Amino acid sequence: MTELYEQITALLGAPTRDLDAIERTLTDGYAHALFLEAEKWRLEKRAAEVAQGLQRGDTEKKVRELSTLAKRIDTSTGDLAELRSMLADLRRHADAVRLEAAVR
Repeated sequence: MTELYEQITALLGAPTRDLDAIERTLTDGYAHALFLEAEKWRLEKRAAEVAQGLQRGDTEKKVRELSTLAKRIDTSTGDLAELRSMLADLRRHADAVRLEAAVR
């Protein structure tokens, strides 16, 4: 994901206004956001399954798994929020580039 963040940052700070590159990066970013959302959903589903089975079987093992899942969900949530924020900035930048091109 670092590469995607670097691409977005580079496009936002670039002196040239390459709308095609901006649009490609937005598309890649939205695809990655969907991937992160799906992964978060899978983690949440697994956490619910483990929580439901806490009273059965190896409780200590399940508590460790829940702890790991919770950390991964937190990380995924943070990554998704950061990516959405960056994509919003890039979308606004794309709009400004379009407007600038239309004025010329």
